[in-house]
Amino acid sequence: MEIVGLGEAMVLVTPADGEPLHRSVTASLHVGGAELNLCAAAARLGARAAFCSRVGADPFGDRIRAEAERQGVDTSLLAVSDAAPTGIYFKDVHTDGTRRVHYYRAGSAASTMDESDARRLLDARPSLVVVSGITAALGDGPLAAVRAVLAARTAGGLKAALDPNLRPALGPVADQADRIRPLLGQVDILLLGLDEAGPVLGTTDPAKVFAAAAAAGVAETVLKAGPDGCYVCGPDGPVHLPSAATRVVDPVGAGDAFAGGYLVGRLRGLDPTRAAWLGSQMAAAVLTAIGDTEGLPTVAEAAALLAKA
Repeated sequence: MEIVGLGEAMVLVTPADGEPLHRSVTASLHVGGAELNLCAAAARLGARAAFCSRVGADPFGDRIRAEAERQGVDTSLLAVSDAAPTGIYFKDVHTDGTRRVHYYRAGSAASTMDESDARRLLDARPSLVVVSGITAALGDGPLAAVRAVLAARTAGGLKAALDPNLRPALGPVADQADRIRPLLGQVDILLLGLDEAGPVLGTTDPAKVFAAAAAAGVAETVLKAGPDGCYVCGPDGPVHLPSAATRVVDPVGAGDAFAGGYLVGRLRGLDPTRAAWLGSQMAAAVLTAIGDTEGLPTVAEAAALLAKA
């Protein structure tokens, strides 16, 4: 395995008729989760990607496994819990375009992950493991799993990437940033949102962000700026790449697609600027469709993007 994501995936319910949830009479089901989304993008680019998590012994868990496999993501590290359900969330889309997400993940199977999940992942001996602040915020067990993976990253040449993914729905953002900050010294690649840089590193100035991350022990940082594109650290300072997006239907999942493209690019030997270009193309594709991964390029399209990068 080249890339393994450790985290939670859930089933997403979203209105299919354009109405808000309280009036909608039809809905569509999707599967989402930061690490699984990232692995799906990586697999689309030809990487051998796997998802490590726990799901419930229920139809939603079955759906997550089937969707991961459909996306070309290995599910051999996906455990099934008989004691806890699969998480689910609902997206409320209002007529003015605003969105609100309602999560029902308390007591989910993924929230019961612990160091045994980390050991299962490490036994697979991937080249790169990806973790996020979402997993770290799910509870003491998932946080212990994240810490165990990062602590073992130097064994056998394993590298680690971290996306803080600060989410207000998971508690105070400042508390989430406090959990992330001590982990930075064990991270090879930091995938940081510009909106997260302040809480985590105390600055949103790209040059100062790169300096602060390096001072914290991060080997490499890429700064995601949403509609403004991204920044990578060049030899003469920050290098800005504009967004590749031409149409935005649903922004959810774009950051994960960017991360998957960037990491595959780096694994394939691209420099950070070219890897960021690849990530931007993957993100732009996801923006054009509802759902976290529905807009990903086809395998042939992704291969062409990788060749161009």
